[in-house]
Amino acid sequence: MIGIFGGTFDPVHYGHLRSALEVKDIFGLSQVRLIPSAQPPHREQPAASALMRLQMLELAVQDQPGLTVDTRELNRPGPSYMVDTLKSLRQECNDEPLLLFIGSDAFNHLKSWHQWRHLFDFAHIVVMTRPGADVQHLDDFLKARLAGDITELVHNTAGKLYFQQVTQLDISATAIRQMVAKQQNPGFLLPDAVIAYIRQHTLYQRT
Repeated sequence: MIGIFGGTFDPVHYGHLRSALEVKDIFGLSQVRLIPSAQPPHREQPAASALMRLQMLELAVQDQPGLTVDTRELNRPGPSYMVDTLKSLRQECNDEPLLLFIGSDAFNHLKSWHQWRHLFDFAHIVVMTRPGADVQHLDDFLKARLAGDITELVHNTAGKLYFQQVTQLDISATAIRQMVAKQQNPGFLLPDAVIAYIRQHTLYQRT
C-alpha cells in the first residue's frame, strides 16, 4: 500500500513528518508520498515559492526511508485538485491500494473539495484523528464506505473510509512563519536543515 500526504508545506514541520512516519508504520506502507500543492484551491497562496517549499520538503525527508517527495502537482498547471492527483497516481500504481491521509479538520470540509466523491474511485481515505476530535456526521454515502479494520484497505484498491488515531503534534506552519517574522527561534518545531534553509533564503520575513 502507498500513502498519499498532500499539503502546502509552508514550511514542512514535525507535525507533518511525525504523522507521515506514524501512519507508515501503522498501515505497513511501502512508501508515503508527500505531495506539495502548487495552487491550493481552498486556501490562500503559500508564502514561499513552490520551488522553495519543494526544497525544504526534500531536506526534511532526505534521511527518512519510505518518505518520498512527489512533484506532480508542482508540474501540473492550474489548481491542485486532489482528484486529479489521485487519478494520475492510480494510472501509475495499477491495483496497489492507495491511502489518502487527511486530518479531521480537512475531512469536515471534504464536501467542498472538487469532485470529492470521485476521490473514492482512486483511493481509500484515511482520516487522522486525535482523541476527542469532533468529526462531522456521516451521510449515507460515507457510512456505506466505512471500513471496519485495516484488512479491508489491504484487500481493496480504493473506495473505503477509515478513521485512525495518531499522535498529532500541535504545530502550526502559520505560527512558525510568525515566529520567524518576529526573529524568534523555531527550533524543535521543524528539522534543523529546514530552519537553516529558511535563514539562508530569508524566508517569511516581514515586508
